[in-house]
Amino acid sequence: MRVVLRSDVDGVGLKGDICDVADGYGRNFLLPRGLALKASKGAEVQAASMRRSRDVKDASARASAQEVASTLVPTVIAISSKAGGEGKLFGSVTTTDVADAVLAQTGIELDRRDLHIDEPIKTTGTHTVTAKLHAEVEFPITVEVTPI
Repeated sequence: MRVVLRSDVDGVGLKGDICDVADGYGRNFLLPRGLALKASKGAEVQAASMRRSRDVKDASARASAQEVASTLVPTVIAISSKAGGEGKLFGSVTTTDVADAVLAQTGIELDRRDLHIDEPIKTTGTHTVTAKLHAEVEFPITVEVTPI
């Protein structure tokens, strides 16, 4: 069955794509939930319009992500945490802590799910947290952890 996707569907495609799916999947899942339309001449014209709007939104999202990246890459984010005598933290610094510190120090709001820490931050010092705000925009954030 050929369908035009009305929204992004994992494993199938993006909004505005014309896809071939199994008849049962289209009839029982995609169509009833409003995720897709049956492909017809009119629907294919509508799909082209959906793709254009998707591309415009994607370009603006990429530009705003690059703007945030250019602001945060040279900035060092300071986080204070309770630590023992040898610089080991009581607990660890999480992505939520980093997102809160970025908001407090720069005014830029980041979602904690856009941040990735390779290994848990359990010591004082300088660490790197990776931020991925867009599929094509990934950048490091430098975090300085100091004891209280």
